[in-house]
Amino acid sequence: MQGTVDGFSYGLVTPVASFLMACLGGALGLRCTTRSLRHRDTFKAGWLLLGATSIGTGIWTMHFIAMMGFSVQQAPVDYDRPITFASLGVAILMVGIGILIVGYRGATALTLVTGGTITGLGIATMHYLGMAGMRLHGRIEYDTATVALSVVIAVVAATTALWAAVSVHGFLASLGASLVMGVAVSGMHYTAMAAVSVHLNGAAAPATAPAASLLLPMLIGPAVFLILAAVVVMFDPLLVMGDPEWRRTPVRAVHRPGVPAPRHVPTHYGPTHYGVPAGRPARRTTRRTAAVHGVHRSQDW
Repeated sequence: MQGTVDGFSYGLVTPVASFLMACLGGALGLRCTTRSLRHRDTFKAGWLLLGATSIGTGIWTMHFIAMMGFSVQQAPVDYDRPITFASLGVAILMVGIGILIVGYRGATALTLVTGGTITGLGIATMHYLGMAGMRLHGRIEYDTATVALSVVIAVVAATTALWAAVSVHGFLASLGASLVMGVAVSGMHYTAMAAVSVHLNGAAAPATAPAASLLLPMLIGPAVFLILAAVVVMFDPLLVMGDPEWRRTPVRAVHRPGVPAPRHVPTHYGPTHYGVPAGRPARRTTRRTAAVHGVHRSQDW
């Protein structure tokens, strides 16, 4: 029996709320990653881990807020809690690997592609592992082409986010990057949900508690973490405002205009004394050679 799937049971409430959570997690993660890359200090690893946890938690929270609006009319939906929280751990771990690669290997094209691919696969793994934690009287099937498209969107979104972390300057540009990331992650989620079809086992089952009452208790902890991370970011001006151009220290010229730069002509034997290289035995200097070297003597040595 084919189940009737509805991904918007609460209208636009769940898509908008999930989008905002994705933007919040992305903004926090991008600012922390930028902080660690541009202002190297002893807390570099801490900023990178905070950024990875913020992005992973934001994406996970976004996914399950969106899943509050998912329902199957003929069957109740429940969630396996260990698998659900395992998907959160996978998201944080794989996002962390991708961010650490960029943070410690540099923002080259190779590291951005490698880190973005790992991070994107982590986002996709989190989504489908979370879907595997769903419990209903039937089975969930996926359209292969749509699943592949969702994975590509996740990888592109993650790579773009890492690029923005190392390339975007200032608060407004970072805000725009986080909005783009929120759109990309939400697009990945709803693209993946478009691949879902449900085949029920037998007749329709009686309705139980709605998905919101099942998922809200699990979302409290991650939501509190994101709020605390936002407080940490707000108390660091470098994280909030970035690295504006007008605060950068200009590089001063080595010499003044119109004055030739000092030239250093190395000698093979080191410093000289009246034109005689050090280390050589002194020779008698005639009046002619002394005059050449600027030494005036009334008689030969």
